[in-house]
Amino acid sequence: MAEFLLRYADGRGQMHEQVADAPSERDLRDRYSQQGFLVYSVRARDLGARLGGVSRRKKTVNLEKFLIFNQQFVTLVRAGLPILQALDLLADRLTDEKLGRHIRAVRDEVRTGTVLSDAFARQGVFPPMYVTSVLAGEKSGSLPEVLDRYLAYQRLTLAVRKKLLVSLLYPSVLIVMVICLIIFLVTYVVPNFAALYTSMEAKLPAATEILIAVGTTARNYVLTGVVALVAAGILAYFWARRDSSQERLDRVKMRMPLLGEIWTKYQVAQFSRVLSTLLIGGIPLVQSLETAGRSLGTVLLKKALDQTAVLVREGKSLSAALKKTGIVPGLAIDMMEVGESTGALPQMLSSVAEFYEEDVSTRMTAVLSLIEPAIMVSMGIFVAFVLVALYLPIFSLANTIR
Repeated sequence: MAEFLLRYADGRGQMHEQVADAPSERDLRDRYSQQGFLVYSVRARDLGARLGGVSRRKKTVNLEKFLIFNQQFVTLVRAGLPILQALDLLADRLTDEKLGRHIRAVRDEVRTGTVLSDAFARQGVFPPMYVTSVLAGEKSGSLPEVLDRYLAYQRLTLAVRKKLLVSLLYPSVLIVMVICLIIFLVTYVVPNFAALYTSMEAKLPAATEILIAVGTTARNYVLTGVVALVAAGILAYFWARRDSSQERLDRVKMRMPLLGEIWTKYQVAQFSRVLSTLLIGGIPLVQSLETAGRSLGTVLLKKALDQTAVLVREGKSLSAALKKTGIVPGLAIDMMEVGESTGALPQMLSSVAEFYEEDVSTRMTAVLSLIEPAIMVSMGIFVAFVLVALYLPIFSLANTIR
């Protein structure tokens, strides 16, 4: 079955647009003509290619402001305003100029007869999951309800993401401060003590000589080191943007001790949440898997979902197809298998997402509770070594004077 965009007039002369499934354009025309409608145009839709273009361009809009727009848009549509009038009211009132420009373009597309999902897809900046959700709302005639589910999903996702970022904030600041302190001690304090001991012609202990050698060398090459780090960072940034590099990085993340398991579970939670939202919205499983793959930020999981979609299209169950990828944890697969057997797969996927989000939060808290003391202890040992190495010659000189 293919998807077509159909424009037709009813018996009262009112124009309608609808996305419909049919084996061919002729079959769709015949079906609506037999029902007494006057068919004006039928054209095939290729939403998948456009969604693929969205992911390749890597352009996005501000998600939080986009959610505010959608909340207002849903409210207006639910109040009975036509879609075009709702877009007219909102397009010129958006504070984000980038988002406003794209919404105005959507409005102009809709005004010329394009359906809403096509208009959003042509902009190339909106999330694939959103475009697919709009398509599901058009096909089912329940656009406000489908967008409500999308908004609920995004709110949950943003809440989880902010919670993780807040939990990582303190350790990140602590690590930066520790690095700055180490650089200050090694490149400023140590060379000053070296000049003092050189003028005194004192015999230095081995630890002091090593520390001074490191400090004076670091001071001489600190500018070169900064330039090298910046250049390495730029090269790493461009290298990491390639799909092959991202897949390698994903595999490295998966194999990291402690953090690898947390990263994998977080990705599985995100995938389960996306897939559950799409299935509840009425999107078929194969199309939901393809959209979920484009919506996630990891190349490794995207390839796994593409492989899963092929296996599901061939007749395998979702749990069996995911098991072949070797990425999804066994517990998640078992829960999905139960959901498939009971006919409650979307609800079970929501349970999988909630379980792993809670598990990720608990494990992150435990890991961070170990990292913070480890940073403090390491810093204490380093500072103690620096102090002992710098002041040991002074103690030796005091004993010599006595």
